[in-house]
Amino acid sequence: MGPHPAVAAIRLAVRRALHDILNDHPRDPAPAAVAPHERPPAPLVLVACSGGADSMALASALAFEAPRLGVKAGAVTVDHGLQPGSDLRAEEVALRLRGLGLDPVESTAVTVGRAGGPEAAARDARYAALDAALERHGAAAVLLGHTRDDQAETVLLGLARGSGTRSLSGMAAVSGAGGRYRRPFLEVDRQTARKACMVQSLPVWDDPHNADPAYTRSRLRHEGLPALEKALGKGVVEALARTAQLSRDDADALDAWARRAETSVRDAAGLLECAKLYALPPAVRRRILRRAAIEAGAPAGSLFARHIEEVDRLITGWRGQGAINLPGKVVAQRQGGRLVIRQG
Repeated sequence: MGPHPAVAAIRLAVRRALHDILNDHPRDPAPAAVAPHERPPAPLVLVACSGGADSMALASALAFEAPRLGVKAGAVTVDHGLQPGSDLRAEEVALRLRGLGLDPVESTAVTVGRAGGPEAAARDARYAALDAALERHGAAAVLLGHTRDDQAETVLLGLARGSGTRSLSGMAAVSGAGGRYRRPFLEVDRQTARKACMVQSLPVWDDPHNADPAYTRSRLRHEGLPALEKALGKGVVEALARTAQLSRDDADALDAWARRAETSVRDAAGLLECAKLYALPPAVRRRILRRAAIEAGAPAGSLFARHIEEVDRLITGWRGQGAINLPGKVVAQRQGGRLVIRQG
């Protein structure tokens, strides 16, 4: 008899992700005469595991699938230090991961700052630790346990902020420098991951922050989405995840258009020409403006749609207004038919 349907689903998702990683990081074939110990090493794939149901299900699936595909499998658990006893809990998670047969396994502690709020600061610290672990071990990729439910929440958060198509596209299945982050579970619902842990008798830890109404995502998870499903019926999560993929396809196409168009709207000195920008579709023009602001030093995470709209009015609603101040001490102003975006 085969594995439980939930276990089969998570293993299939991980198997597909590992195939993609192997295709993106091909190994040079070794001549038959080369001794086994002299052949190229198997690629290493790490799983980021908090001990919660999603990431424990991911870790168990990786431990099962990796040896069958000739891949080494390890894990990293990050101690954010935000709760009493978090260091002991991280060591417990590491012990469970070693019990699954993962190697190397490390527990790493981080200091969470305050920039951008508690959720964003914790996320920044976590990804910095994962980047460091990946470089330290020479891993090909890190698997993340974000599920379809997480994707739906991300889309709703973007919608609430009034963000553009890129924000509504949610999380990418592949992201980070060189495609280092992989999210195999974006088409797997949270309940399936939890069920997989239960039938495999995998102990899981439910982070109290995930139920704390002080956090926006927690309120959305426990109040917002249930209210939407009550009002609109089941299938909201699936529809939002589908919206994310459709938005991502649109955003990718518009980004490509903007990259091609950018060279045609700059003068010989590299300055943006307002008349040529004005002739572009708004979605393309605003992408060029956002890209220019980021290149001038504006932090991407702090640059919102309202900032770009203000800069856009220097082109579409020019009435002699003054400079626009952007995050990162970047200033945008119109000078002699040119748009100048630079450090103030």
